[in-house]
Amino acid sequence: MKKMVDDLRLMVKVCDMYYNDGLGQQQISEQLNISRPTVSRLLSSAPEQGIVTISVSHLDTIRHWELSRQLKEMYELSDVLIVDSLSDSEELKASLGKAAGKYLSHRIRDGHRVGISMGSTLLHVVSGLTSPAAKNITVIPLLGGMGRLRTELHANHLAQLLANAYGGNYLSLYAPARVYGAAVRNALLKEDSIASVLRLQEHLDVAVVGIGYPNENSAIKATGYYKENEIDALIDRQVAGEINMQFYDIDGNTAPYRASNTIIGLDLAKLKRVPCSIGVAGGLDKLSAIRGAISGRYINVLITDYACAKALLNVRKEHL
Repeated sequence: MKKMVDDLRLMVKVCDMYYNDGLGQQQISEQLNISRPTVSRLLSSAPEQGIVTISVSHLDTIRHWELSRQLKEMYELSDVLIVDSLSDSEELKASLGKAAGKYLSHRIRDGHRVGISMGSTLLHVVSGLTSPAAKNITVIPLLGGMGRLRTELHANHLAQLLANAYGGNYLSLYAPARVYGAAVRNALLKEDSIASVLRLQEHLDVAVVGIGYPNENSAIKATGYYKENEIDALIDRQVAGEINMQFYDIDGNTAPYRASNTIIGLDLAKLKRVPCSIGVAGGLDKLSAIRGAISGRYINVLITDYACAKALLNVRKEHL
């Protein structure tokens, strides 16, 4: 009599129930009236018979697994993904975006509210999404997005692209990302169409933010919200980086720069409350900006490149 483990038809049936239907071994045992050890042996033999092919995905982001683990522990982060470093900045942004897109594909769940900020790296993120499965998500811009320069980098546009990728809904924040003067800002915050979006920003499940450093190539200059002299002034005041057009020092303190905070968007103090806040940035020029973002607890998931990750590890070791 042929052994059950040699019955290819039975083996295919067990594999189909286990891998495709998601049934446990005990459930399969009961439904097919065979012993649980037999189910286990059939599943173990399936790869040898070529019935099941096992592959490991996301190898590009787990290549540096040990370094990721060390950074998670040292900086008390929920997760760290590391991609290979690239000399070309646009290629690096594309690689970071692809990794972030894959991460979002399994991190965003049905019914989630997802916030997204602005910037060229995040444009690559929404373009790097691969087979997202979550349903009924709502995407909320974390910043206003009215302007005439580089509108493809604005949060409103990115929110629409992200929602479209998931077949979900999105809201628009019909206000400039930055206004000149507290009086204008306070007046806009009273508008119900703006205030309602800002209220939803406080109930996010996931936030995706770029981490910037104010310079000639930064998104805050490309979109026309900050002039060259303003950027120079921030650098003179030892700014470390910015998220959501809000600036902080190497320790994550925003207080030295709050006087110039006239943005229409989610405050960094509220970003800290988001359960999953993902920062996407790479390159050694972003080292201080990333350190400040982590120190301020504005992000709890970091997606970066090897050179920057290694530098973060070395800096931490020096201060232990």
